[in-house]
Amino acid sequence: MRSLKKFFQHVDYSLLVSVFLLCGIGLVMIYSASIGVSITKYEYSPSHFFVRQLAFFFVGLIIFSFTMILPYQFYKRFMAPIVFASIAMLIAVFFFGKTVNNAKSWIMIGGFGLQPAEFVKLGLSIYLAGIFSKKQDKLDQFSTSVVPPLSIILIILLLIIKQPDFGTAMVVAAVAGIIIFCSGIQRKHLVLLIGASVGALVLFSFLFSGEQMSRFTAAYDPFSDPERDGYQLINAYVAMAAGGMTGSGLGESVQKYGFLPEPHTDFIIAIIGEELGFIGIAAVILLLAFIVIKGFYIGVIGKDTYGSLLAFGISGMIGVQSSVNLGAAVGLLPITGVPLPFISYGGSSLILFMASAGILINISAHVNFKLKQPAAAPAAKERQVKAL
Repeated sequence: MRSLKKFFQHVDYSLLVSVFLLCGIGLVMIYSASIGVSITKYEYSPSHFFVRQLAFFFVGLIIFSFTMILPYQFYKRFMAPIVFASIAMLIAVFFFGKTVNNAKSWIMIGGFGLQPAEFVKLGLSIYLAGIFSKKQDKLDQFSTSVVPPLSIILIILLLIIKQPDFGTAMVVAAVAGIIIFCSGIQRKHLVLLIGASVGALVLFSFLFSGEQMSRFTAAYDPFSDPERDGYQLINAYVAMAAGGMTGSGLGESVQKYGFLPEPHTDFIIAIIGEELGFIGIAAVILLLAFIVIKGFYIGVIGKDTYGSLLAFGISGMIGVQSSVNLGAAVGLLPITGVPLPFISYGGSSLILFMASAGILINISAHVNFKLKQPAAAPAAKERQVKAL
């Protein structure tokens, strides 16, 4: 587009508002949910986590503004350096990383933790969208067109699993699968990939440690060990049950005071349920669902294959990660430590999703611009005829 004015005329402001509403809800609920933890861990400072998340939000806002305005085609030119930088960051974790919650997945920079695996989700999406859009006429050649990107996916997954961070690996694998599915590869190759993925998952399950298997027990039978493995999920149930339809009121949660571990991160939806009730949970889910559905719609109507695949990847990333987090909070999926997009505390997660949302809005604006072009053409042609 030729100017920022023309760009903003085609921005989908419903997407923009949804993103900022979720960020706003996240900031408010992080302040409320983290009060007890902040006071206990940080010398009676009730706003410790809120202040840090607010700083992350402003960093994310700058990056969001940049990715929203920068044409999404820019990333395609650098897709190879982006994916190799992603792999390099994952390797760097093993040399310079810090272990948190039994996973070596963080790099500390000036007192702030950076989680490279979070940004790999977007980097891999950019790479896969670019590579499959370039090979549209060669997708029937499985060994030359599909196997090379599959090798990159496998390397990234192995590096993330090695940390170990199975929740993020699950999201990365699902996002890669969505892009591959939407790329248009032949059905027989798709069936082959699905079969291989299921087989690998079954085989890998035999290698789970006792701690990893306990996450399944905690999800599907939490009351068998209510004092240890099932403790977090049971207290999440208590929080959401106490909230009922309308909640106990903002700031009135009881479970956040030492009962529900890490109430401002993985299980923040339980505190939302306790304080804002079913209505609060429904509002968050509807906003997330709107962004995901809108993103897939943008991908479907877009005429540029790269833009469409990138929109599918970003939308899938938000949808899958939301599903994994919410599924864990209600006992449908094992607890994996995956944050709720835009809501949970965490700078890496917030910045990633704000950057991704900016790219999605940019794709949407370009799609809207292209859709209006055919309608404008006849009018321009009529003016030319009149001028003659």
